[in-house]
Amino acid sequence: MNESIDKKVYLNGDYLPLTEAKVSVLDRGFLFGDGVYEVIPSYSGHLFRMQDHLDRLQISLGRIRLEFSYDLSKWLEILTPLLDNSKDQYIYLQITRGVAPTRDHAFPEEPVPTVFAMCSDIKPFAGVETGVKALTIEDSRWEMCNVKATTLLANILLRQQAIEQGCAEAILHRNGYVTEGAASNLFAVIDGVLITPEKTNEILPGITRQVILELAENNGVQLSEEIISVEALHTASEIWITSSTREIVPVIELDSKQVGAGVPGPVFKEMNQLFQQYKRSL
Repeated sequence: MNESIDKKVYLNGDYLPLTEAKVSVLDRGFLFGDGVYEVIPSYSGHLFRMQDHLDRLQISLGRIRLEFSYDLSKWLEILTPLLDNSKDQYIYLQITRGVAPTRDHAFPEEPVPTVFAMCSDIKPFAGVETGVKALTIEDSRWEMCNVKATTLLANILLRQQAIEQGCAEAILHRNGYVTEGAASNLFAVIDGVLITPEKTNEILPGITRQVILELAENNGVQLSEEIISVEALHTASEIWITSSTREIVPVIELDSKQVGAGVPGPVFKEMNQLFQQYKRSL
């Protein structure tokens, strides 16, 4: 049976089949992309780093000036019924500024946010074992990339360029330095040091990124958060991309040139093992 027929989702206080979940065409999320979202992994029914995701959600809401807040217990009450304890899944949570009486760029005076959540299975990603290809592309997105906004058209177009050239991800750069992937954060091993671009408004600070930073620090991995030039990235012995649903993925080819030995490297293998152990410990 088609999963979408049976899947239950949450929409504005109700649990209902996905096929019955409807929002108004006047919802500002539909008309303007006026909203934010989170993607929260769940392993065997346990939401991963839930408070960190909620903290980032509140930062995003604050940056778009949308007053809305639930505490941890309220979100757990809402999201837990969507989970299957026997699977690895992820929650997609989206909050928009809601329905306005007319299509007007100005904020409605008393917005009633639209809150939507659904759960999907995490599908194994083969690239974790074999590595993937990536392509560097000029970063053409807006200046508030640290907001997890639903307006992802620029990301979609950039990643599609990479996909059409046989790559799994676009690694973005501006002014001669790399920022992040179109749908991921970036790590590189350069001269034996694990480096990731520093946290600015030009990147979305991923939760998986933060976990890797903590694990590296706690396990004696030499680490630095700093600017990485495009030129330096091409000298890296290892490159990884990270996200909540793919976790850590090694890049073995960048711009049609082999990265390191052309296979997932030793620092990746160590960090991936630490990450999997950390997941199990939770």
